[in-house]
Amino acid sequence: MSEFAGKSVVVTGAAGALGKAVALAFHEKGADVTGIDIVQVESDFRLLHVDLMNLDNVRVAVTEIGPIDVVANIAGGFTMGDSVANTTDETWDFMMNLNSRTVLNVVRSVVPVMQSQGGGKIINVGARNGLRGVGNMAAYSASKSVVIRLTESLSDELKQDNINVNCILPSIIDTSRNREDMPEADFSTWVTPKAMAEVVLFLASSAADPIHGASIPVEGLA
Repeated sequence: MSEFAGKSVVVTGAAGALGKAVALAFHEKGADVTGIDIVQVESDFRLLHVDLMNLDNVRVAVTEIGPIDVVANIAGGFTMGDSVANTTDETWDFMMNLNSRTVLNVVRSVVPVMQSQGGGKIINVGARNGLRGVGNMAAYSASKSVVIRLTESLSDELKQDNINVNCILPSIIDTSRNREDMPEADFSTWVTPKAMAEVVLFLASSAADPIHGASIPVEGLA
């Protein structure tokens, strides 16, 4: 029997390509999966309609879910933006809210639950570009860098409470949207959502108990 059987797993961004792959991977292992997304789609698991940028809404959803053993913060997005000098407030705020405030709101709501239970696992999604800024991607790179720093800070605060906090750093994920945006690319070098989901499952497993505050590159050949 899978160690995830009967475990309560929350996956944000569960309507998206990666979020859905992660949620289905846990579901197939017997977990009690609750997806969270602002988009409503048909799914094989429970899916709550929640605006992750609204802390009160997130707290209500977490209360409704009850015990939570694993949180996979998959919600996020990407936009090229402009040069730093030409970056608008709207672009900056959009990337910061979508990629980092969503994580902050979820962990502020979930951590007290995990502490009261005596442990848990939190897996966040940073990005390779969160390690080094790239031209015309400042807002995105900065927002993903925030996720990495949040992961490290949370881990340092929570590891004594038997809560593991780690993140993965994808390069380019093989999604239909990315294929449309980059039709000349070699898709075989990209990481599939299913492969990334396996890394998330590892970080949520007992095998990853000694790992705290790690940023795991998941780049494929890209």
